[in-house]
Amino acid sequence: MWIISETKEGITRTTTVEAERLKLVSENCITKFQQDIKLVSKDNFGILDKTISNLEIELAEAKAAQESIISGVPISEEIEKGESRRKRKYFMVVGINTAFSSRKRRDSVRATWMPQGEKRRKLEEEKGIIIRFVIGHSATLGGILDKAIEAEDKKHGDFLRLDHIEGYLELSAKTKTYFATAVNLWDAEYYIKVDDDVHVNIATLVETLARHRTKPRIYIGCMKSGPVLSRKGVRYHEPEYWKFGDKYFRHATGQIYAISKDLATYISANQHVLHKYTNEDVSLGAWFIGLDVQHIDDRRLCCGTPPDCEWKAQAGNVCVASFDWTCSGICRSVDRMKEVHRHCGEGENALWKAAF
Repeated sequence: MWIISETKEGITRTTTVEAERLKLVSENCITKFQQDIKLVSKDNFGILDKTISNLEIELAEAKAAQESIISGVPISEEIEKGESRRKRKYFMVVGINTAFSSRKRRDSVRATWMPQGEKRRKLEEEKGIIIRFVIGHSATLGGILDKAIEAEDKKHGDFLRLDHIEGYLELSAKTKTYFATAVNLWDAEYYIKVDDDVHVNIATLVETLARHRTKPRIYIGCMKSGPVLSRKGVRYHEPEYWKFGDKYFRHATGQIYAISKDLATYISANQHVLHKYTNEDVSLGAWFIGLDVQHIDDRRLCCGTPPDCEWKAQAGNVCVASFDWTCSGICRSVDRMKEVHRHCGEGENALWKAAF
């Protein structure tokens, strides 16, 4: 199925070497499936479902390699790039959504729950955890805003730059580009999006996600279903309100959520046809609404700031994330992030002790 039977105008016929390599990719998928299927008993169909989901991802990558031949890109380059990425496996990628004007917010995160320097490098190498601030570029590419981010990145080395023009009304597009970019850069089990005014306990997040690692198509967060705001001028106004009726479908609130690799791959493969609504959390929920996705509602991803998260921590139920609903993040986060971290943080050594 990999060989083009006839030459059409603008399409180059596959060479014998390229055809053999494509055949090898296909045969490897089949062989891997045959090996994995022997390990599956009637009591662990969840693992089989996960295996099939991973094979579908590999098949999608193989098809992309075939398309690269048609477009004139040598297959060897594509396969080598894919193999290079797959050599290193990661557990999760945490993308912290930020803006050009949020330097102080980023510094408050760096000073609290985001490891810095050697600790962050160790986190990546030993625990397979990637944490990056996520930002695109300004409308004036290479302007003063972009140069400021480049200087900050040179100092800290903790940015993921996207091929995206920044803007509040472009959050849905940014979210889509983030997942598509991250899944192609890092081969991880989970991909997380969090805002830069939210406090996160990384070890607790790891332990929470690890409970679901044998399941396919995971979408986890604090699920909600709020009113659709049709009146112009109000915050979170939805121009396409008529598509929803009076109330949104269930979806994870936008402050923080996580998706498994198969869903991030789905977004990457279909990014050009996924519709963008005004609110990015609604957009993400809409992309999954017709799929066989497991929606996991975990309220530890939306604890309040002290005393709420502090009481829960004292009771042994440490929160994954804390913020104020009234502000859609921690109110005055630059001034209060350290306070929240002091009262609700899991402790500096928790991450290194986490088993997953």
